[in-house]
Formats: sequence, C-alpha cells, structure tokens
Amino acid sequence: MILQNVMLFFLIAMRTNTGEFIKNMKTILKWSILFGFFVPFLFSLTEITQSQTPLTIGFSQVGSESGWRVAFTEATLAEAEARGINLLFSDGENNQEVQIAALRSFIEQEVDGIILAPVVETGWNEVLQEIKDAGIPLVIIDRNITADASFYMTRVASDFVHEGRLAAAWLAQETDGNCTIIELEGTVGSSAARDRQIGFNEVISLFPNMQIILSQSGNFTREGGYTIMETILLTENIDAICAVWAHNDDMALGAIDAMKQYDVDPADDILVVSVDAVPDIFMAMMNGDANATVELSPYMVGPAFTAI
Repeated sequence: MILQNVMLFFLIAMRTNTGEFIKNMKTILKWSILFGFFVPFLFSLTEITQSQTPLTIGFSQVGSESGWRVAFTEATLAEAEARGINLLFSDGENNQEVQIAALRSFIEQEVDGIILAPVVETGWNEVLQEIKDAGIPLVIIDRNITADASFYMTRVASDFVHEGRLAAAWLAQETDGNCTIIELEGTVGSSAARDRQIGFNEVISLFPNMQIILSQSGNFTREGGYTIMETILLTENIDAICAVWAHNDDMALGAIDAMKQYDVDPADDILVVSVDAVPDIFMAMMNGDANATVELSPYMVGPAFTAI
C-alpha cells in the first residue's frame, strides 16, 4: 500500500504544477492516514465476528445404558448450551460401528472439534487417522482407547482404577477382610470395566480371605445385573455369598431387584457396593437396600470443550 501511494505521488508530481502538486499531496496524505486507521479497524471487526461464531462440535456418546450415562449426556447438552456451542450429538447405542459412522459424519460436516466417549478400547485407528488427516481436534472423554496418543489432543476421565480400589477398601473394612464376592462386570473390552476390576483386585489381594467366586458381565445395564443375580440365586448357595461388587450402580440396582424377588435381604444378607452415585442408588441406601457407592462425576465435558 505504501509503494502504491509513492508511485501515485510521483505520477501526480510529473503531471501538475507546484500549487496543484502540494494540494494533491495533502489529499494523498489525508486519505493514506484515514486508510491506515480504517483497514486495521475492519480486520479487528472481522476477528471479533469470527471469535463470536459458535463452535460446532460433534459428540459421539456410548449410549444410554445406565442412569449415569443419561446424566452425563444431560450435563453435556446443558454445558454446550451454556457456552453457545452448536453440539452435534450422536447416541452410539453401545455399538462401535454406530460410533464410527457418526465420527465419519462429523468429518464430512467439517466440524470444529470432536469428542468421543468410546464404547470399547480397540478398533479405532482407521477412523482416528481420518479425523487427524482432516485436521479436526479430537478429545477422548470418559472411557479410554488403545491408540497412538498423536490421534487425539487429550483425554478427560475419572481414575477407574482408583474407583475399584475405593470400593474394595470399603468392603475390606466392612467385613474385616473376610468375604466371598460376586462381581458384576461392565462392558467387556471397555476401559471402565477393566480398570475398576484391576483396582478392586489389587486391594482384595492383600486379604487372603477375600475372593471373587463368580464374575460375569452385565454390560453396565440394570437388566444385566438382574439376570446374572437371578441365575446365581437359583443355582448357588446363597449363604456362601458375602457381597455383590458391581462395576456400576445400575447393575447393582438390578441385582437388588433380583434379591428382593427371591426373598434375599440386600445390604444385609448380601452386601452391595458399586460405582457411579446415581440418585437411585442413594434412594436404595436410604431404604436399606444398598451399602456403598463410589462417585463418578458426570460433569466432565467442560474441560473437553475448553481444550477444543
């Protein structure tokens, strides 16, 4: 711009007399100064407008298998609304293929960022490479994935191993380290199920008289907990069972329903400890049907939005 003004200045100088030259020079300087102020102002307006444009973020949720998952989804939608974020929400229906299809849809829509709560740990590499190639920032939330860390910015999650340790520590203290345990596992292949199991087993290994006598997956659902517990009540010696350790509250609540159905007093005849801290488990504790739960906060999307 300066070079153009100089060239214009000399062209005018060559074609006008001294009086006109001075007059035109003043005009050129005046407009150059105004232009120098006006252009940066336009750029600043553009930057302000761009900064106020809502982010569009795609969120692939595991599903709605439990009360905690529903609370997590509701907290996410509320946080997105509070921040003015255009959230594209996809329910994964506890199916990895459904989640992968959603991620590819987000890529096609050229979203500003993606948040993935993965149903299982493995099998993501191909679609994560596609997200990376598209230059879209990705945040993993809640459950973990087994993939190269370069595929995503960060992960926002609870310490599942520690949750398992806390549940086991409570049970060890409650039973003086003497307890035979039924374990209701979460979804096979999920980091939450594996890590909670690792943490729980770490602690009970310190107590020779604490052991898990049966372990089955209830897939984090209340129905799964009920079905497994019903089978146990019909086939096993109930007097030999000290406690039910469930990887989440919904499976514990299902087990409690089954115990009531077969005249077993939950929290008394069989202790019940789980993870999540959903409202229904607190109601069960108030009613004397459950003993303990480890809190898993559903309010974790804020840091994920901030990272993006």
